[in-house]
Order: sequence, then structure tokens, then C-alpha cells
Amino acid sequence: MIARGRRAVTGGTPPGRSGGRLADEVYDTLLGQLMSLRIEPGSRVTIDVLARELGVSQTPIRDALNRMEAEGLVVRVPHAGYRIPPQITRHRFEDMLEVRLLLEPAAARRSAERASLEQVAGLRRMLEEMAELEGGNGPTAYGAFGLRDAAFHDLVALSAENQVIREALARLHSHVHLFRLHHDTQVTHLAMAEHEDIVAAIAARDPDAAAYAMRRHILRSGERFRRLFDEIEGADGMAVEA
Repeated sequence: MIARGRRAVTGGTPPGRSGGRLADEVYDTLLGQLMSLRIEPGSRVTIDVLARELGVSQTPIRDALNRMEAEGLVVRVPHAGYRIPPQITRHRFEDMLEVRLLLEPAAARRSAERASLEQVAGLRRMLEEMAELEGGNGPTAYGAFGLRDAAFHDLVALSAENQVIREALARLHSHVHLFRLHHDTQVTHLAMAEHEDIVAAIAARDPDAAAYAMRRHILRSGERFRRLFDEIEGADGMAVEA
């Protein structure tokens, strides 16, 4: 059984609400459950079970799962619903890190040149929201922080006015995969200061500083998650020896 997420959908399709909007809400709910590990890696999910648990028809569930399948977040199993893929491998992680280092500093540089005042204000609001979530306990709060982290990086890419970079980063879903690895509050605490440096450089219209701050953030984030891989692999090794 899949527990309800922070933004669980209730009641069927309300009057005046399109099925597409409801599918978006179901998608957000399922994504939040993935991030908080309420839906565990390797587990199976079925449309009829989700429809009962979320209190909606099967159509928005199917639409949301189709979208998640296209994005590599779930895998369709013939005649058996969907399966949540296992955690990313270290090799996949290193590949994602390399792509992020190529794209995100460039996006931050362009954001410092092109971001509107409204977008800069939006980045600051995101930092405030993430600061409120930072002190939260449990996987749900950690997953919510990860979703805001993803939204923060997406807004930087959006304000860079380069749709190709934004789409490429969105397809990686790096934040979803990384925050599913392990619940580590150090990740949220250290990321906050690095995000503040990025926003400060963008707000100051300093492209070089923005690119540097983003590159430093990704490199330090990579170091933090490498330690998680070391811990996971070390625990697996001990389990085999036992």
C-alpha cells in the first residue's frame, strides 16, 4: 500500500477542474512520494490501487504514470502495472554530474545576464521556502526540500532563457534520483548556503560569480553524494560478509 503524500489528491474531479490539471496534481503527489521514499525503489504500483488510495478516477492516474514512464521515473510491467526503478548506480550518478557541470554553470551565467527582477525575487522566495523545510524531520520534509531544490535549479535554467538547457536538465531528473538515495539532513543544510551564493551573484548581475557559485555547488554536492554511495556500498559489503 502506498501512503498519501503531502499533497494527496482527494475527492474525484471537482467541477470546473480539467482532467489535465488533476493529472498534474496526481503527478506531483506521486513524485513527492518517490522523493520521500514512501514509494520504495523496486516496489510495484497499479492504477486501480492508486485510484482508490488517492480518491480519483483511473484516467488522471494513467496520465500521470504515462508521463512518469516517459521521464524514466517508473517502468511499465506488461499486464502487471508499473514498477519503481532501483536507485541510481554510481556510474549513472557520475554521468549526471558531468552533464550538470557542463550545463548548469552556463545557465547560471546567462541567468545573471538575463533574469528579470520577478525571477530573482522568485529565487529568493524559494530560498525562504527551503529554509522553512530545512529543519523538518522525517523523509516527507526531506522529500519536499528535494522538490524545492529541483524547482530552484529549474528557475535558474528558465531565467537563463535557454530552453534547450532547461529541457536537458529536466530530463535528467537528477534531484529526484539523488534525494531518493538516502535521508541526510547535512545535504539540505550545506546546499542552502551554496544556493544563497548563487542567488546573490545572479542578483548582482555578475555572470562570472554566478557560474563559479553554481559549479562549486555542483562539485560539493557531488562530494556529498559520493559519500552516500560509499556508505551504501560499505553497508552492502558488510551484509555480504555476515
